[in-house]
Amino acid sequence: MRLFFDTNVLIAAFISHGICAELFEHCLTSHTILTTEWVLGEYHRSLRKKFSFDKHLTEESLSFLKTNLTVVKAQTLKKRVCRDADDDNVIAGALSGKADCLITGDKDLLILKKFKNIPIIPPKDFWKFESKSTEK
Repeated sequence: MRLFFDTNVLIAAFISHGICAELFEHCLTSHTILTTEWVLGEYHRSLRKKFSFDKHLTEESLSFLKTNLTVVKAQTLKKRVCRDADDDNVIAGALSGKADCLITGDKDLLILKKFKNIPIIPPKDFWKFESKSTEK
């Protein structure tokens, strides 16, 4: 499957040892994880400014993501979809990458539930989504 991880899921996977880290490790070996330069930029800014991460550690993690994720070029959406314009960048990336699913913890995205046949789910629901997808 082609999966688009929102910035908040990538950050949680990197800084914690919870469900996002477990999900990231699983998907890294079993699926294709998609991202965009915009998401990677937000990831970098958030680690440095919001979480005060060490510059070297932040750069190493960013390099790891660029090496192991598929970076897609996001098309611009024709009209605004989300209340938060930044979230439109995430939607655009998932669409451009032909994602089978968008995984996020962002309530403004989760409220959509689906956008143009791309399910939008929280990390905790991925296992159920994956098992249903493999049954088809």
